[in-house]
Amino acid sequence: MAASSSGTGLGSIEALKRVKATENDWELKLRAARGAAAETIDRLRNDSEAAVRAAQAAADAERARAVQAARAEADQEAAGILAEGTNVAEAAARGEGKRPADKKDKILGAVLAGFSKD
Repeated sequence: MAASSSGTGLGSIEALKRVKATENDWELKLRAARGAAAETIDRLRNDSEAAVRAAQAAADAERARAVQAARAEADQEAAGILAEGTNVAEAAARGEGKRPADKKDKILGAVLAGFSKD
């Protein structure tokens, strides 16, 4: 019986060795999977941060372009208003206002000139 118990003891030791080897294999696989997951997370984080920076740069460039276009349009409109105001001021200085009421004295003088006593 001593022989059979020593045979059983060796079988148990072999089984424990196989269990330990399997545990070690799985521990290595888990460590590798965790490392790969961490690398993937880092890569995705870096990619998303780069995408956000690129989107911010594009938005800044578009905002600058829109502001520049708005300024150019405002400058053009202001130049048109200034030119129109200058023309109106010059016409008023010459007595040639835009409205008929501005020419009232000239018209009245011309109409009444025919009724003057000679």
